[in-house]
Amino acid sequence: MEKFNDIQKNIGITFKNPQLLEIALTHRSYLNEHQGAKLENNERLEYLGDAVLELIISDYIFRKYPEKAEGELTSIRSAVVRTESLAEESRKLGIGENLQMSKGEKDSGGENKDYLLANAYEAVLGAIYIDSGMEECIKFVTKTLVPKIDYIVENNLFIDPKTQAQEIIQARYKTTPTYVIIKEDGPDHDKKFTVALLINKKEKAQGQGTSKQKAEESAALAAIEEIEKEPKSLN
Repeated sequence: MEKFNDIQKNIGITFKNPQLLEIALTHRSYLNEHQGAKLENNERLEYLGDAVLELIISDYIFRKYPEKAEGELTSIRSAVVRTESLAEESRKLGIGENLQMSKGEKDSGGENKDYLLANAYEAVLGAIYIDSGMEECIKFVTKTLVPKIDYIVENNLFIDPKTQAQEIIQARYKTTPTYVIIKEDGPDHDKKFTVALLINKKEKAQGQGTSKQKAEESAALAAIEEIEKEPKSLN
């Protein structure tokens, strides 16, 4: 399938069954406009890729950090595979511009939405697993995500953003932050939440995500960035 030659070069894999890659790069909205297409959307491959990714990263950090307890290993893995992290790798690979989606989704910036890019990363990994097996999946994840792990661990970036934000805000403002959902967009299968983090009932930052939890984490990270810009004399 020539239209996916560039993405295969970026991924570093030539698919034996290129239709798997096409499915991995097909958002459900595309099929709503192309109902005659003999094609699936990428959600089943995303489900499989999510499981494969969890195993590969879990195995790597289990072996790399024998001194870490279960809770820390879980936090490190979560930091590595979070939506923003997977989306960043998708952008580097050119996955966004190769995503097949409806005109409406494309016009709304779909090819650059973090959650769509993250889902596509997992779907591509699922396609690699079916097409070439676990060894190729390990190579793909090693090339894209593993280089981030040491940086995340060395800089303690695996600490839960909400916990980190709470500790900073309690120390600086002597209060606990609260989170409020201010908007929900999209159908049930493709929801996007916008959450505001409040300090003393005043909005400090906003975050978005495909779940309330992810939106809250995004808001927490944004709040930390804002607080770090403030003069230290505020406390």
